[in-house]
Amino acid sequence: MRLHLLALLARGPAHGYELKQDLEQLLGSAYPQPNVGQIYVTLGRLEKSGLIEGEDVAQSSRPNKKVYHLTDAGREALRAWFEEPEDEPRVRDDFFMKLALAPQTGLADQISLINHQRRQYLNTMRQLSKLAAAEDRDNRIAHLLIEGAMLHLQADLDWLERCQEELEELE
Repeated sequence: MRLHLLALLARGPAHGYELKQDLEQLLGSAYPQPNVGQIYVTLGRLEKSGLIEGEDVAQSSRPNKKVYHLTDAGREALRAWFEEPEDEPRVRDDFFMKLALAPQTGLADQISLINHQRRQYLNTMRQLSKLAAAEDRDNRIAHLLIEGAMLHLQADLDWLERCQEELEELE
């Protein structure tokens, strides 16, 4: 969340609740909505590390609010983040570890694990399809997020099929 907040502050100063609303509006309902408390804790950490600065702004009928802006160090951290590619693929996959270790434990059947995981992925795809249908058509970013998640799930389903084929050949 640190770098996401820095990216939002790159366009101009904002307070925590504005940043929460901006994330929700940008990413839509498919993305797990951040807790406003989590946002303020993260802003505090960013401020302590010198990546942002906060300024108290007086309000007449409400408590003061703190408005944050990006520092030069924050802009540099953000620039470095954009330049760095992500590390995926998922080599450390918990499901694969379950699949690999199941025969050694005698506590789980590999094909049952695959079938259970497949059902989970299919249920998640159904939920994402419903979110996509309910999402505002003009929110292209939210639709791209949902589409990306569904493409990853389809690839995972294809991989599960491959695992099942290989394991059945071994029997």
